[in-house]
Amino acid sequence: MSNRFLVYGVTGYTGELVLRYCQERGLNPIIAGRDSVKVEKLAKQYGFESRSFPLTEGNSIVEGLNGVNVVLHCAGPFRRTSASMVEACLRKAVHYLDITGEIEVFEALAARDEEAQKAGVMLLPGVGFDVVPSDCLAAHLKKRLPAATHLTLAFQGLGGISRGTATTMVEKIGQGGAARRDGKIVNVPAAWKSREIDFGRGAVSCATIPWGDVATAFYSTGIPNIEVYSALPAAARGMMVASRYFGWLLASGPGQRILKGFVNAQPAGPDDEARQRGRTYLYGEVSDAQGNRVAARQSGPEGYTTTALTALAITEKVLAGNFRAGFQTPAKAYGPDLILEIAGVMREDI
Repeated sequence: MSNRFLVYGVTGYTGELVLRYCQERGLNPIIAGRDSVKVEKLAKQYGFESRSFPLTEGNSIVEGLNGVNVVLHCAGPFRRTSASMVEACLRKAVHYLDITGEIEVFEALAARDEEAQKAGVMLLPGVGFDVVPSDCLAAHLKKRLPAATHLTLAFQGLGGISRGTATTMVEKIGQGGAARRDGKIVNVPAAWKSREIDFGRGAVSCATIPWGDVATAFYSTGIPNIEVYSALPAAARGMMVASRYFGWLLASGPGQRILKGFVNAQPAGPDDEARQRGRTYLYGEVSDAQGNRVAARQSGPEGYTTTALTALAITEKVLAGNFRAGFQTPAKAYGPDLILEIAGVMREDI
């Protein structure tokens, strides 16, 4: 098998951003998606080999992976797109990476750990901003306090979101939040808890969200109690609280059509200037049964820039033979300092 990788979902905002960084780094992926016209246009623009196939036909996916040993899957929402791609990767003994932040996807792939080990391939979802920076921060804190029983993570992202991210959020309206209690993921109300968190520039108001680390940090650290917060404007927190009562309406067919129409009318994602100007800030703390506590802050590039950089950094590691078969998380596979390999990332213990 040739040492090639395939990027699927290149017609989306993040997928095309990954192509731009591939070109900058001198990487030569095969690019793919379901829309042959759009894929071929990008292939000519960037000078990459292209393929087109839908994710609804298993045999066509398997054929689309010929000559490939790593897939970087960028087409979401991943709870609708990942299963068929993972199945094909297991059949073809191809390593699977994606940029999801969806809890149900992490849990579904974790359940296929044994299959992946038998196939000799790695299943590593969440190789972007969801969840590389926060996963590495969690593992770093666990290393500082090995007996930790409780983990809190929080982030503040200064910048816009892509249509793909917004679509995923729209489809999850009305589903509430999530946290991990005694090792199990439990449903909690939207914006279940709120608190003030200082990311290094003064305290800001944050609320709990169902971020991917509720799933992944448990596999990376073994810590059984996990909550994730995001800095949110008062209006956004208010909408989350309101969704506890009216989320069913927004989740209905008419509600989804209206919201997705609004999403599709927005720009594809942050422009280059916004990405260059943007920064992301993270905070994490752990505590143990004796009341010991340690905390740390971390900052890095804008979220979509981070996603492209971390996804390709991990892809290059796998292509070089640096992988662990089975289901993995970023920090479990490559350690807590993986994120420090990305230019512009800083971490401090507090």
